[in-house]
Amino acid sequence: MAKGTVEILIEGGSATPGPPLGPALGPFGINMMQVVEEINNKSADFAGMKVPVKVSIDRDTKEFEIEIGTPPTTSLIMEELGIEKASHEPGADIVADLPIDKALKIARMKFDSLLANDYKAGVKEVMGTCVSMGLSVDGKDPREAQKDVDAGKYDDVLVE
Repeated sequence: MAKGTVEILIEGGSATPGPPLGPALGPFGINMMQVVEEINNKSADFAGMKVPVKVSIDRDTKEFEIEIGTPPTTSLIMEELGIEKASHEPGADIVADLPIDKALKIARMKFDSLLANDYKAGVKEVMGTCVSMGLSVDGKDPREAQKDVDAGKYDDVLVE
């Protein structure tokens, strides 16, 4: 029972049997259209965003399993804010503001892949990403917003 695994980054809901998926799966001899169809069904919620996809294949029976990961935090933030690019100069140029409730929404979406033990810490991780993207959080520097989270100023919003 030899298993093979292919991990690839694909735009949600629009996988095709062409590159990069086709050449990676071709050597396994599995039904490419079945794989593409299942990936597109499972990743439809992330349309327009790059999502990590893991295809596990049993080389003997040609059966496969597909796992869809969550997009990178930066992609989720850009999708929530409707921006196409982050700042080229994050320290000097602020391109958008992420409200605390949207930071919580992203933390909930990514919770399984974050290092956080609770949503409060997860929101702080999302805010950390905002620093490198040139975004403010609730109208202030993300580092200040993180301190506010520690001080309990957002406890009413960050209810588990």
